[in-house]
Amino acid sequence: MKYEAVIFDLFGTLVPNMSLSEHRAVLTRMAHVLSAPPDDFAQLWFDTFNERSTGIFQSPDDNVEYICRTLGVSVNETQVKLATRIRFDYAVQSMMPRPDAIETLSHLKFEGCKTGLISDCSAEVPAMWKGSPFVELIDVAIFSCSVGVKKPDPRIYVLAMEKMVVEPEKCLYIGDGSSQELTGASQVGMHAVLLRIPDEDSTDAHQIDREEWEGSVISSLKEVLTLLKD
Repeated sequence: MKYEAVIFDLFGTLVPNMSLSEHRAVLTRMAHVLSAPPDDFAQLWFDTFNERSTGIFQSPDDNVEYICRTLGVSVNETQVKLATRIRFDYAVQSMMPRPDAIETLSHLKFEGCKTGLISDCSAEVPAMWKGSPFVELIDVAIFSCSVGVKKPDPRIYVLAMEKMVVEPEKCLYIGDGSSQELTGASQVGMHAVLLRIPDEDSTDAHQIDREEWEGSVISSLKEVLTLLKD
């Protein structure tokens, strides 16, 4: 094989991107439980993504309590737990694999290719991971909230490669282009490929710092199998 390993992004890649409108609706429900102003709550939630994704907030409860303090909203433990449960349930729904994700990962494993994951995410994602259909098909999973750095910081890519025991030139990185992830992967020597699924190219997709990409592009996860043999 041309490559020994494939590292995937999670949201927008192995699973579809969250809908921005749906995400806002979830945040509005959380705000109502907390008796917080919905627009201000949602804005602060988006503004604290860095703290969530690098583990500064070690749990969704910490994040909710911080936002409520900032807004001057008094809440009790029951309200906080109800709000974070709404968020967790939405995150579980959002972890549904793309139709060709499991098949593609299974083929990679059958071919003896190493598989990895690098995800910019908050604490609920690693909490759900062990119960996901991906856990048996991904050799190494790196969550930004667990390691304290996120894409495109080179350290998160290097950490994944070290754990997978693979050199960058032998590694594909597949992502939807959020968080400048493809540039970050390229800068450490990986071959980065954009996954752009035509019918999902929507303004409602929740993507953070999406980059304009002029490198390799595929339109389905199955095409990864072809890349290994080119």
